[in-house]
Amino acid sequence: MEHSVGQVAGFAGVTVRTLHHYDGIGLLSPSGRSHAGHRRYNDADLDRLQQLLFYRELGFPLDEIAVLLDDPDADPREHLRRQHALLSHRIAELRRMAAAVETAMEARKMGIDLTPEEKFEVFGDKDPEAHVEEAERLWGGTGSYAESRRRAARYSKEDWQRMRAEVASWGERYDALMAAGEPATGERAMDLAEEHRLHISAWFYDCTPEIHRGLGEMYVADPRLKAFYESVRAGLAEHLRDAINANAQRRE
Repeated sequence: MEHSVGQVAGFAGVTVRTLHHYDGIGLLSPSGRSHAGHRRYNDADLDRLQQLLFYRELGFPLDEIAVLLDDPDADPREHLRRQHALLSHRIAELRRMAAAVETAMEARKMGIDLTPEEKFEVFGDKDPEAHVEEAERLWGGTGSYAESRRRAARYSKEDWQRMRAEVASWGERYDALMAAGEPATGERAMDLAEEHRLHISAWFYDCTPEIHRGLGEMYVADPRLKAFYESVRAGLAEHLRDAINANAQRRE
């Protein structure tokens, strides 16, 4: 089957002028002509154009592409193998570039109007980056994590300060509860566990009782998460885990 220059331009996403240029420099000369002298491209021409555009996309200059395509020792499979290797390398490079962009984005994840100094002002002596890295390690790729990131990107310095105040208030009340010797299965502990769950839902993502159960187990099993709660009071991670389980059972 033969195709006109306009059809081939449409297939390949290039201009007719580009095809004329490739013909003029001998890089892609159509195999036939119509009775009126118009260029006609067959399937072999289209295969050559596909190879040409692959190499062009990969940044090869036209003179080098001509050498590659006219190599008498190369067969179509060899071209595909070479292109696969080159594309794999390009993909790896693009992934590295994407990682660099994500790193730059991370600098703004606590709210675009927060400077590094303000981040630590908001979070006191705790490193907010460490907690973000830990969250990504544990939950990166989940819908909840994506929703959390979307919400956090919109928060201002005042939002983070209000969030911190809520966490501090909750921690003081939970500390007092434990100091009074109240059990994790008691009403006050379950109420504070429910407040903890609703805080997550309000600020980050929909934290169902089942998700909350999973978080409670992580607070005990993961050293960094456990350290965060233990910094409020020794034994709080286990106490909270048990209160979360009791509250989830109460809600069921």
